[in-house]
Amino acid sequence: MGLPKIPAYALPGEDEIPAARGPWQVETQRAALLIHDMQNYFVNVFTPDVSPIAPAVANIARLAAHCRERGVPVFYTAQNGDQDRRDRGLQADIWGPGMTSAPEHQAIIAELAPEPQDHVLVKHRYSAFQRSNLETLMRVRGRDQIIITGIYAHIGCMITAGEAFQRDIETFLAADALADFSRDKHDLALDWVAGRCGTPMTTTKLIAALD
Repeated sequence: MGLPKIPAYALPGEDEIPAARGPWQVETQRAALLIHDMQNYFVNVFTPDVSPIAPAVANIARLAAHCRERGVPVFYTAQNGDQDRRDRGLQADIWGPGMTSAPEHQAIIAELAPEPQDHVLVKHRYSAFQRSNLETLMRVRGRDQIIITGIYAHIGCMITAGEAFQRDIETFLAADALADFSRDKHDLALDWVAGRCGTPMTTTKLIAALD
């Protein structure tokens, strides 16, 4: 029970990203960026200063800065520490008591700290859409595309992508702005989404498309 310590692994390169079944192209006027669960509690299980977490954080920061410059809304998910068992639901049976409300657990990492115009959503379940107003906040801004970054790729990021698809929101995974328990799990998430509900792309390609 609880989170594993995650060893270093290399992020996928451009030639390792699976082709998507969907025909979607990301557009500046339609897209929103999601920075998923980049809190100290979740990030600290990675081997620091190496791949995957160091380049993933750098790529998230690049995307976030670019989106802000282009007027693309930036959303964060962040769990509250010391959540009541009723708020955590069955996740408590899988992962244990989870984070505390101490800053060394709950705070979003300093490198990705939200800016005043960003939106921070309280997270209760794997999907960012569950028990949140993410879809409403996107719709009122005319956004029907979501770019997903963060951790962990094969859990919350992948499940958020699947739920976005079921809400008719076109989904893009920033393949090198994600991190996971292992390269196998990372690749699983990219492959599953590419074949069923979204489009994996590199950060560089997403930035080029948003231009």
